[in-house]
Amino acid sequence: MSPSSRPSRDHDGPFRVGLIGYGLAGSAFHAPVIASTPGLRLDAVVTANPDRRAQLRTDHPGARAVDTPEQLLADRDALDLIVIASPNRTHVPLARAALRAGLATVVDKPLAATAADARELCTLARSQGVLLSVFQNRRWDGDFLTAARLVREGALGRVHRFESRFERFRPKPKAGWRELADPAEGGGTLYDLGSHLVDQALTLFGPVETVYAEIDTRRDGAVVDDDAFLALTHACGTRSHLWTSAITPLVGPRLRVLGDTAGYVKFGMDPQEEDLRAGQRPDGTGRAGAPWGADQPSRYGTVGTDEDATTVPTDLGDYPAFYAGVAAALADPGTPPPVDPLDAVATLTVLEAARTSAATGTTVRLG
Repeated sequence: MSPSSRPSRDHDGPFRVGLIGYGLAGSAFHAPVIASTPGLRLDAVVTANPDRRAQLRTDHPGARAVDTPEQLLADRDALDLIVIASPNRTHVPLARAALRAGLATVVDKPLAATAADARELCTLARSQGVLLSVFQNRRWDGDFLTAARLVREGALGRVHRFESRFERFRPKPKAGWRELADPAEGGGTLYDLGSHLVDQALTLFGPVETVYAEIDTRRDGAVVDDDAFLALTHACGTRSHLWTSAITPLVGPRLRVLGDTAGYVKFGMDPQEEDLRAGQRPDGTGRAGAPWGADQPSRYGTVGTDEDATTVPTDLGDYPAFYAGVAAALADPGTPPPVDPLDAVATLTVLEAARTSAATGTTVRLG
């Protein structure tokens, strides 16, 4: 069950959001979507970096810069929602502090480094009676929305295999916490893009019974995993095959969904990340022509069989739907959050089983 979604306090006007972190996640993914969501106002951003403060003044002149999370949380009555977009190692302590202050909280994925820590946060949120949700934005990728619709409509028949990839070619490790070996950092591709892959598979096909994984560190100088394959068997009988890699010079299809009557194959990434990185916003700022989340026709997927296949337009991607759901949950205590935090516990349970499988060379059974 999801924790209560009551607002942190009664008030008029939009819910005031405090964002912790203004690196890539905070500046490109969270801040512009929050600022574009009716019912929410980006009020404060934690960053002590002078360059990022300057960027904040340009991007969001109405938001105040705050030096530390402690300073932000010191006056809980000044905010209604805390969004944590800082490095993974900080997710649990910051979420714990925000929830103990009685503030609704959104945490970027992964919610925690372990399923046990994630479960503890879920319990704390319920005991405090405040909203907790996890930013699993790729549930609103256009390609995934298309695949989910085709499955829901029965257009593929009974699905027996779901293949999903987040692959790229970055043969040289970059500086940053994601490349650090300490497990507390939550670095590596398994916990980064793998969190999205597993969440999507669970969202479509439900609980997992067995996990098999191959996890490697292949790049010279790398100290965290950069190449991983997971094979999941769902309780419904569907098998999910998931790839995430930083060392793929020729990428495979983003999605391949195989049913007993038809399949769906889709190449190319959802455009929303690229647009956000380029300074475009869901409210139309910086955009020309195409609606938000529109895929390029050249990247549309194919549905059918080898003998009878047709091109299917990609559904519009919709990252704004996540924060619209947060605003709705804050406004109405009966509305569940857009992502149940217990879903993050399930995802982390699979990721932990994947690590065990790779380390032992065995298939791990859950439950």
